[in-house]
Amino acid sequence: MDIQEQVLALLDEVLSLDGRGLLFDADTALLGSVPELDSMAVLAVIHAIEERFAIEVPDDEIDGSSFATVGTVVEFVSRLSAR
Repeated sequence: MDIQEQVLALLDEVLSLDGRGLLFDADTALLGSVPELDSMAVLAVIHAIEERFAIEVPDDEIDGSSFATVGTVVEFVSRLSAR
């Protein structure tokens, strides 16, 4: 399973999208477009990313642009995983 597939599964699970999240692609808009992804859900997603990918997300690395699309979340996870 590649990072994008893992991110989609994570988003689907954390946001309780009932499989809808598995149909997203890299260009799918998230923040501001998926009603389930509010500010509290972003925190839950970050926590799930840390657990699933065994990485630490520094507070100064978090901004809205990282959650703009599925692709930006995948880039965010990839960048932090490479450290």
